[in-house]
Amino acid sequence: MSKKEEYLRKPEWLKIKLNTNENYTGLKKMMREKNLHTVCEEAKCPNIHECWAVRRTATFMILGDVCTRACRFCAVKTGLPTELDLQEPERVADSVALMNLKHAVVTAVARDDLKDGGAAVFAETVRAIRRKSPFTTIEVLPSDMGGVYENLKTLMDARPDILNHNIETVERLTPRVRARAKYKRSLEFLKRAKEMQPDIPTKSSLMIGLGETKEEIIAVMDDLRAHDVDIMTIGQYLQPSKKHLKVLKYYSPEEFQELKEIAMSKGFSHCEAGPLVRSSYHADEQVNAASKQKQLMGEKEIKEA
Repeated sequence: MSKKEEYLRKPEWLKIKLNTNENYTGLKKMMREKNLHTVCEEAKCPNIHECWAVRRTATFMILGDVCTRACRFCAVKTGLPTELDLQEPERVADSVALMNLKHAVVTAVARDDLKDGGAAVFAETVRAIRRKSPFTTIEVLPSDMGGVYENLKTLMDARPDILNHNIETVERLTPRVRARAKYKRSLEFLKRAKEMQPDIPTKSSLMIGLGETKEEIIAVMDDLRAHDVDIMTIGQYLQPSKKHLKVLKYYSPEEFQELKEIAMSKGFSHCEAGPLVRSSYHADEQVNAASKQKQLMGEKEIKEA
């Protein structure tokens, strides 16, 4: 077999429409001027043109751009991180205000070198956005912070609107795909977040195409629901470079639609599933869906009382 044949050809539905209008170029310029990082750029997200140019949304990546983990699916660079930038929360908040965002997503590289896993800077970023943009909803996407629940509490006490922590892959593939992370620890992390702040929706994302079975995907759904996760996203794994894990299967839009229907039947308040779906894709819609579900549940409890 030739080297070319070893790699699966990308199907038609994975073609991306480029859009470099004023929103896109203006946002890129502002990110550089403010010395900010976005996961949109660092992780080579396929939706960057839609989000930046059309929806005018972005996912900010705090705590630097060097990750202490080397997950075999991720394009973010790894190594020894730089010092903490304590002015970063204010710069992120300024940018959210300038962009007039309805919904802001804040993620970070894993900082296993820090005792608190970066929780204090995460929490301060949430508070800074609240001060400058009180009507903006805020979603946070941390690592497992080493499974230290005091770190999670620091973040949850800042009261983001959504806590998102990605399970990434099925249990069997976790040791090969995720560096240092553990499947059960991620589930416990999500459960603890819900216990700390029961009214804050939790969310997790699964990428497929790494050799998992349909049964294993459904098992992840069941595990997430058993740990009170409200929102799920399912997307196609795309190989960022030749160094990363190969794609073993491209799922069709019809297969993603079927997985979405199965997820919704399990009781998730919202599920976004599709070839180009990523954890933050249409996140503004997800927070609205979660709020609506919470309102309906409240009304149901009042009627039954």
